[in-house]
Amino acid sequence: MAIKKPNKLPQTALLKQILKRCSSLGKKHEDADENNFPLDVPKGHFAVYVGEKRSRYIVPISLLTHPEFQCLLRRAEEEFGFDHDMGLTIPCEEVVFRSLTSMLR
Repeated sequence: MAIKKPNKLPQTALLKQILKRCSSLGKKHEDADENNFPLDVPKGHFAVYVGEKRSRYIVPISLLTHPEFQCLLRRAEEEFGFDHDMGLTIPCEEVVFRSLTSMLR
């Protein structure tokens, strides 16, 4: 039986890696800057897509430090992975997502 080595990256570095993977969609968009980040997303925020209709939400990066939000990210990675054209998709109902994010702010 193999023993898993603990992740050597600090938690913030790991979260930055996740965001970078989610933000780089592989192709240049007209409404993106030279780093391919959307122009309508303010600094210190990122976009996520939530629910069946994939509604877009802009959330502050500070949410990444909350264990509840990290749980959503793990679920997103398990269900969708981080290498797809849609961006960061959260497997959660919109009502639940809005409720969670309003409590965390």
